[in-house]
Amino acid sequence: MMHMQQQYQQQKHLQSIHVETSTKEVQTSLTMEGIENLEKKATSCLEEKDVMLETLNAKVKETQNQLQKQSEQLAKCLAMNKSLLLEKSQQEKKLIRKASMENRLKLGQFNTQRQGAQFVESWKDGYAFTDIFRQQERLAQERDEIDRQKKLLTKRKPHLQGAQSNAKANSVPQLSAQAYYEQDEILKLRLQALKKEEADLQVELEKLERSRNLHIRELKRIHNEDLSRFKDNPVLHKRYLLLKLLGKGGFSEVHKGFDLEEQRYVACKIHQLNKDWKEDKKANYIKHALREYEIHKSLDHNRIVKLFDVFEIDSNSFCTVLEYCDGKDLDFYLKQTKLIPEKEARSIMIQTVRALQYLNERKPPIIHYDLKPGNILLSSGTTSGEIKITDFGLSKIMDEENFDHNEGGMDLTSQGAGTYWYLPPECFVVGKGPPKISSKVDVWSIGVIFYQCLYGKKPFGHNLSQASILEQNTILKATVVQFPSKPPVSQEAKDFVRRCLEYKKDNRIDVLRLARDPYLMPPSRKATPTNNSHTMMPPPSSSSSLSLSGS
Repeated sequence: MMHMQQQYQQQKHLQSIHVETSTKEVQTSLTMEGIENLEKKATSCLEEKDVMLETLNAKVKETQNQLQKQSEQLAKCLAMNKSLLLEKSQQEKKLIRKASMENRLKLGQFNTQRQGAQFVESWKDGYAFTDIFRQQERLAQERDEIDRQKKLLTKRKPHLQGAQSNAKANSVPQLSAQAYYEQDEILKLRLQALKKEEADLQVELEKLERSRNLHIRELKRIHNEDLSRFKDNPVLHKRYLLLKLLGKGGFSEVHKGFDLEEQRYVACKIHQLNKDWKEDKKANYIKHALREYEIHKSLDHNRIVKLFDVFEIDSNSFCTVLEYCDGKDLDFYLKQTKLIPEKEARSIMIQTVRALQYLNERKPPIIHYDLKPGNILLSSGTTSGEIKITDFGLSKIMDEENFDHNEGGMDLTSQGAGTYWYLPPECFVVGKGPPKISSKVDVWSIGVIFYQCLYGKKPFGHNLSQASILEQNTILKATVVQFPSKPPVSQEAKDFVRRCLEYKKDNRIDVLRLARDPYLMPPSRKATPTNNSHTMMPPPSSSSSLSLSGS
């Protein structure tokens, strides 16, 4: 448009020159008539351009008006979208809190009691547990009564003819064989019914305990949500609407959020630095978090939670925006169910190993280093669906600068960090220099997680704290893995665990070899024997019929 205006000015200037030349006597090959024709053409051209310019200006104004209307409409849509999300969030919160209040009476609640100069919270079970305990007491009394009657019946058992002397010595009147049989049969049936009732009651108690665990978890979440500075659903970074607190860790909170620009649910992990920390400690924490972001943002795999954004909230807090997964983690699931059938546990391992394979096929490769059930998300909330791994806060980049090919690893600069039950022995070795680690750290973690899924407990240091594991050198002594007799597990699964939990790092397989392990492969197809080949390798196990999910 500016170009057209410049042309218009040039034409005006030429017209003024033509007018001046018409009043002066100059020598030219043009006649006055020719000059007048040129002036008419120039004037006509300018008029056409003026019309065109006006048309274009009108179109520009119309487009601007349309854009303004669309912007206003989009703003209204976003405002309505935000309003509906907040309304839905408030309704969900009310329903959750109402259910929580109802469960306080049924399942139990925390009571604050004064002990000296301090107030201490104690847990008190609800009426559902009281009812079950009463029933258990009643059944125990009935069992005692049956045992008493059985002892009395034994004394009245009819004696054989050769034991008449003993019968005379026994002052208790004896029953006939028929009467004894009837009474004995009645007591056996009563005891059998009692055992069934006790078993049913135990199942009901276990269900209640799982419900109580969920209830306690929800009570703590609600308490943390009420104390959060982000409880009033703020919009962070002008686009992320916080809807609900999902969980709280040491220095971070995870909120369910909604990205108003991309129109998708996200998980907003808010890192809050302690105001009492020194500046160098704050700088180190931020450096660590930014390093995690740099590693995580470059990852793109369907078994790894995606990282979308990171931004500063204020001088003491910042936020990382992650892919939202509507489901619990494996740690929560195991706490509820104790153990997982082998077929489902194997499926989880297949998917997790595929994620590790992706990390190790990158250039440079990446060690996760903090692989544990809490960092394996069950996207469907059950073990029969897809999984995603998360939390790359302790990840290590195996670049050429840090990797020692002679030693077969890189220096562990963060010794002492991590979750000790899932780390291999080499991470606990203390010497002149830091220990060397490789992707075999994650292989050990896979073995521990799989064992825990199968048997409902960790293979080493199950009931110990992290401090006790260090004091007792539990992992340094973990030379042999022991397998319980129950539940039954295939020999192939046990051999797979042994390969992962090989004590010596040099003898343990790495991630890329683990990804080709026979136990994780599809079952071999049976082929027709030929002269050159008479046998085929049998399938790893009956549980190997699962397909390679996520490969």
